[in-house]
Amino acid sequence: MELWRRVMSIVGLSGLPRAWQVGIYGLAGVAVGLALLLVRVANATSYLSDSPLTCINCHVMTDAYASWQRGSHGRVAACVDCHVPHHNVAAKYAYKARDGMKHSYVFTLRKEPQVLELSAPAVPVVQSNCVRCHSDQLAMVRLAASAERRCWDCHENIHGSVRSLSTSPSMLRPALPDAGLDWIRKGGQ
Repeated sequence: MELWRRVMSIVGLSGLPRAWQVGIYGLAGVAVGLALLLVRVANATSYLSDSPLTCINCHVMTDAYASWQRGSHGRVAACVDCHVPHHNVAAKYAYKARDGMKHSYVFTLRKEPQVLELSAPAVPVVQSNCVRCHSDQLAMVRLAASAERRCWDCHENIHGSVRSLSTSPSMLRPALPDAGLDWIRKGGQ
């Protein structure tokens, strides 16, 4: 009971003048409101799913999405099948969170490279997923145990030919999904 009283004293901001309490609660409300707006505008809940549409939340990924959609992997695998670890659920979501934070930083500050390449931590993840899915085809090949050769060293057209962001023809780009901001077009009504 004493612990409960202490918690309520802290939450109630007891000991502070009423004006300070109102100000602190007001600022906390604004912060929570802005955080919820950011979650909505960024479509943040979509990152919990395995949907390939999530990958085109960032416009720079539309060419990769279009080439995946039209390629052989588009019929049998989603983006997370290749780009996320699968040895356990905790590793999968930890990797998605770390990679997502990095992507958010890069794309928000407009630091995306002209040619998208796998990061150093992504290379072993993608390689192990290639081996996991294609193990029957690799049974006779020593590549699966090789650390110096990667599958995409030979199979470089998995996402089509590598293009820079500024030279990709826009006709390959799929239509982006609705961001869910219809309320802005209706004038906030």
